[in-house]
Amino acid sequence: MEKSSTAQKYQWGVGHDLDNSRYLRPPMIPFSPPRIDDRTVKAVEEVLRSGWITTGPRTKEFERRLAAYIGVDRVLALNSWTNACELVLRWYGIGPGDEVILPAYTYCATANIVMHVGAKPVLVDVLDDFTIDPEAVRKAMTNRTKCIIPVDVGGLPARVNDLMRIAEEATVLFTPKVNLRVAGSNPQMRLGRALVLSDAAHSFGATIAGQPTGRQADITGYSFHAVKNLTTAEGGALAFNLPAPFNADELYAWFNTMSLHGQSKDALAKTQPGAWRYDVEFPGYKCNMTDLQAAIGLVELERYDAETLPRRAAICARYDAAFRDDDRFVLPTMQADDRQGCHHLYMLRVAHATEAQRDAIITAIAKRSVSVNVHFIPLPMLSYYKGLGYRIEDHPNTYAQYSREISLPVYFDLSDEQVDQVVAAVKAAVSEVLGA
Repeated sequence: MEKSSTAQKYQWGVGHDLDNSRYLRPPMIPFSPPRIDDRTVKAVEEVLRSGWITTGPRTKEFERRLAAYIGVDRVLALNSWTNACELVLRWYGIGPGDEVILPAYTYCATANIVMHVGAKPVLVDVLDDFTIDPEAVRKAMTNRTKCIIPVDVGGLPARVNDLMRIAEEATVLFTPKVNLRVAGSNPQMRLGRALVLSDAAHSFGATIAGQPTGRQADITGYSFHAVKNLTTAEGGALAFNLPAPFNADELYAWFNTMSLHGQSKDALAKTQPGAWRYDVEFPGYKCNMTDLQAAIGLVELERYDAETLPRRAAICARYDAAFRDDDRFVLPTMQADDRQGCHHLYMLRVAHATEAQRDAIITAIAKRSVSVNVHFIPLPMLSYYKGLGYRIEDHPNTYAQYSREISLPVYFDLSDEQVDQVVAAVKAAVSEVLGA
């Protein structure tokens, strides 16, 4: 591969005079670009040349390998976490009059899917590690609670096992819909309690008590968006872990059909001799994964444990070493009790900064050619949810963590030298804004 030209190596500020070097500045260290190399390009090229680019053999292979990695019987690959998990809410019959408990500190998708089905998001506060507070969930349970959505943040799993116990203990409160029929059954009557749907968009490869995420909650949703540890460009998946009498194969078949407009056969099944005829069993949705996406995912999965996770862990360890002895900063929690994170984000907090100061620090970091981010703006601070009456004042720890959080770059190709540049930029920016 040819080396980049000088013009490619630098980003331009004011003006475009190629002979005036004062307009040149060092290239911006990006926040989280995907790992796209020759293996990835070749895998996608092979799919393009195969003539099969929609859901097909590679998607099915990706599902099998995901299931083996997680340790569950079935995984269904779909086009996003959002559509995957909305299908779960619809399968469980959640709708108007129902409540779904979730943290105030999460991306809007977690609450948006609840709104899509006409139910009410019940927001609760989080712990200092950014994950949902189980005791707050316990207090929020009512006879209208149909689902709990714990959210794994920055790669650290939520206390899902605690939440499963809380759901079991609250069966006396649970009021199932007696007239609900989904795929010939009533899942609410069969489970007899609130469904625990884990939002593991950040935590593929993380573990709880030594077991991969996906083996604790009833159903777990993953995201393979471009910025995730494992990407398929866009994409998501569901891992099924429901107890008996639920059957993983039956669940897979229903969700697969639901993701294809309710059509009884997918495109691959229809290629068999004489198998063109299909039926539509219910008005479903369109959110299947394609073989183009799965090809990227298969490359990513093959090198995930050997290359991706170790490099991300090393980057975070280098950040830890740089910030640990500086009392201006609060380090992120990468491991807590029996939960081991997968180093998806490095969520640094500036110990005594106000929200306005944090924002000024981010601007000062950007001037030093480093891209950073914030995860997330809490739901009650977003115009839509604020307009519905949600108040950030009701979630003090959510605000306390958000207002001083800055997510630093973490990605496979980030070099140690660049990590040191990030550290220097952050410390200089904090000194500039706080005078410390």
